Amino acid sequence: MRIRDVLAGKEAGVLTVEPSTPVPGLLTALAARGVGAAVVVDDDGAVVGMVSERDVVRHLHHRGAPLLSETVSTIMTGPVTTCGPADEVDALAAVMTQRRIRHIPVVEDGKLTGIVSIGDVVKTRLDELEAHRDQLEAYIAG
Repeated sequence: MRIRDVLAGKEAGVLTVEPSTPVPGLLTALAARGVGAAVVVDDDGAVVGMVSERDVVRHLHHRGAPLLSETVSTIMTGPVTTCGPADEVDALAAVMTQRRIRHIPVVEDGKLTGIVSIGDVVKTRLDELEAHRDQLEAYIAG
């Protein structure tokens, strides 16, 4: 299965923020969308980083409340590992596991087209296993 198949089963749209977004603005956007991460894009829409709730918590622990007067650029992770729509889900799962990455932006022709989470990858794999099981049961019963 390919990443484009995973994206087809998801709601359209990716939460993006600019590096200059204040940290409280990021938190508001994450809460409003009910997501745990945002893709950081520059003025041209190019992916320059990722920022997650985990990044906020980690930096808040080390730097305290003054973090809330800073911008996303001070806490984002970059450069970012990306994937393309034609990439295989199994290969992406291996990268996510090895590098301990929970979210990977999907980029095609330099443009952000989606985001894949480790939850998306696990769900896809479970769906594939269930389909294989159903095929085997049908074969045995047939």
